[in-house]
Amino acid sequence: MDHYFSRQPAAPSRPRQIQTRLRGKVWTFLTDRGVFAHAGIDPGTRLLVESMRIEPSDHVLDLGCGYGPIGLVAAYLAGEGHVALVDVNERAVNLAAQNARRLGLHNVEVLQGDGTQPVADWSFDVVVTNPPIRAGKATLRRLIREVHTVLRPGGRFYFVARTAQGARTLAKDVEAVFGPAREVAQADGYRAYEAIRKEDPAGVRASRV
Repeated sequence: MDHYFSRQPAAPSRPRQIQTRLRGKVWTFLTDRGVFAHAGIDPGTRLLVESMRIEPSDHVLDLGCGYGPIGLVAAYLAGEGHVALVDVNERAVNLAAQNARRLGLHNVEVLQGDGTQPVADWSFDVVVTNPPIRAGKATLRRLIREVHTVLRPGGRFYFVARTAQGARTLAKDVEAVFGPAREVAQADGYRAYEAIRKEDPAGVRASRV
């Protein structure tokens, strides 16, 4: 079965443009079949984008970036920082890279790979994700552990899920790794959360970004 988290979607390519307003700005994105929410920004992504806190100099990872709306808004907000967008889906990665160029965002790097594998030796101030709930609990729990590894001590993890698809359970899984996860927004049947990586007494790892 073809999923948006397939490496190479089977759905024939039919590119299209969508337009939306996020963080007070009108955005035009190129999308395509075989990627998540190709017909338009889904409510979970919108909630996450509107509630995530991104500082101007932050180094950010958008995990499972799709065609890029979350990470590219983050790049706009972190104009003095850097944003890595990662997705396993080759079509999504190509779209995100095209959208970054079309939007004139130069503090962006788009990489293909499973989870945090392409950035495993990097460190980030913020990780954001609208996670692939349908990939199953084992995959989600692995991704949570990977996020914890690439976040700097004190770094922020923002994630979103539909309440009816286990948002509270996902938050508990995050808390098992991070400690308390705080609900920062709720709308349209979705919940967005923030979790903070605890300070590491051993010190902060070197960062490539």
